[in-house]
Amino acid sequence: MKKFLSIFLAVILVSGCNSRFKPLPRGEASPEMKQAVASYIQAMDESGEDLHSIMVVQHGKVVAERQIAPDTAHFMMSVSKTFTSAAVGFAISEGLLGLDDRIVDIFPESVPEHPQENLSKVTLRHLLTMNSGHATDPTNEVWTSASGSKTDKDWIRHFMEWPIVYEPGTCFTYNSLGTYLLSAAVQKVSGKKVVDYLDSRLWKPLGIEKPRWDESPAGIDCGGWGLYLHTEDMARMGLCLLQDGKFMGKQVIPSQWAREMTTRKVDCSFAGINSREAAERGMNPEGNDWMQGYCYQMWRCTHNAVRADGAAGQFIIVIPEKDAVVVTTAQINNMFLELHKIWELIYPAL
Repeated sequence: MKKFLSIFLAVILVSGCNSRFKPLPRGEASPEMKQAVASYIQAMDESGEDLHSIMVVQHGKVVAERQIAPDTAHFMMSVSKTFTSAAVGFAISEGLLGLDDRIVDIFPESVPEHPQENLSKVTLRHLLTMNSGHATDPTNEVWTSASGSKTDKDWIRHFMEWPIVYEPGTCFTYNSLGTYLLSAAVQKVSGKKVVDYLDSRLWKPLGIEKPRWDESPAGIDCGGWGLYLHTEDMARMGLCLLQDGKFMGKQVIPSQWAREMTTRKVDCSFAGINSREAAERGMNPEGNDWMQGYCYQMWRCTHNAVRADGAAGQFIIVIPEKDAVVVTTAQINNMFLELHKIWELIYPAL
């Protein structure tokens, strides 16, 4: 009996230690919002898509939430990029990095023996805006090695060897490996993996238990993918960005960087097609959420919103005009439908 009581008390104490990470405040959803969320879930279900969760935060409170799949830490695709961008912002604010730092100077050991001419021009700013000059994304080859067979390939060198066709800064090409270089840069100057570097700077201030982040064979957090978060963790980050880097009244992300992360920097286009190809095809950006402009590892949206965006339907949508954040996790093929239905059903109820 004494042994049972000691175990029980230990569990209580552990729970108490974790209680510093209090849930976000909850509010009452309006009848319109309750109907909107129900309609949204029904629409996703009828389309045959696999929605895992949705959470709506407005005026600092969670006003609607549905956890359809188990609330385990969800594998993040490119939503991870937004957190890497935050890490870069902290490193810049601490004088460890600069936007115009050249990658050849940060990683001289990975520069090819005969570097292509444009390589010396690529900076952290180009990586943040997906404007390194590559015509295509060099990520697939290393993605395969990260998902299965481990190789000794130097991912940074692979990025540097991939053809840089355009003058850096003149062509948007979605480039997850560029985000890996951002992660590697933070690790190199700080001596810590990004997931560790963010522990005292972001995870704890936002009330997020330190998450897992998948690594490359070189022991560097993947940066552009591989972070594991809960739905509410995503909402906390969205709320922080909505409030210019503040969370629960405390400045967490430097305010200037929070604004830079969410401000349009360059023209953009769908992953898999660069901005020059989009222009040649005459693709119309009007009403298209993937052609409203790219920030620092975030996308501008219609409705004057901004979002972290991950394949298979992961979104952190920050909507300043409604003082709101909408978060989804999913395993969805049709992300266009998913986002369209948010604007059609959820947005009017805010």
